[in-house]
Amino acid sequence: MSREGSSTPRPGLTTDRVIDAGLALADSDGLDGLSMRTLAQRLGVVPMALYKHVANKDDLLDGMVDRVWAEVEAPSADQTWREGMRRRSVSLRRALLRHRWAVGLMESRLRPGFANLHQHNAMMGCLRRSGFSFRTTVHVTSVLDAYVYGFALQEKTLPFDTPEESGAVAEQKLDATPPEFALHFPYLLEVVSELARAGYDYDEEFVTGLDLILDAVERARPDWATAEATPAGEPSTAPDS
Repeated sequence: MSREGSSTPRPGLTTDRVIDAGLALADSDGLDGLSMRTLAQRLGVVPMALYKHVANKDDLLDGMVDRVWAEVEAPSADQTWREGMRRRSVSLRRALLRHRWAVGLMESRLRPGFANLHQHNAMMGCLRRSGFSFRTTVHVTSVLDAYVYGFALQEKTLPFDTPEESGAVAEQKLDATPPEFALHFPYLLEVVSELARAGYDYDEEFVTGLDLILDAVERARPDWATAEATPAGEPSTAPDS
């Protein structure tokens, strides 16, 4: 059989292939390693071939961010507000761990895709169906997003991935700490010593903080309902306690 007859034809270029390749490239090399030229090389085409499927790099990023949103578990109608918000927050963090470059881009797209819009609508719908007002829904979504994105941003730059690795890093810091620092920073050294012994489990810390927020939201709901029942600028008629 001739070499020409045995060769495998290259699959045709599609928008999905371009976005998937961009996602893989950003996952491996970060956004700094993502360019239209590099992406074209990865796909084995000339750069101009990409522009038949994405208008420009910003259009490519829109599609990539939407792919990340598609990996997030959206709240469903059969979940309580707390279950929906908890599962969505945990799922969003996991997606950002897989795609660390996406931190900072998830809420900034001016042309959000279907998965992006579906996620935000599902989150709002879960809270509104559960009796949250429009304004308190905004409060809850804002604080949860700030927590998840802030946590993911911190994890993005950590020099370790597991509790065991964090313990090794803490032990190195402890070994490099001058003895006289114990007089000035006893509480910091206590933390480092404990981390060197037991490690730091970011999964556990994340859900602990998340549950603290959700508990606080649940406690605030009665006060929010009372406050929103009184129009702005009018005195409350509720009796003094």
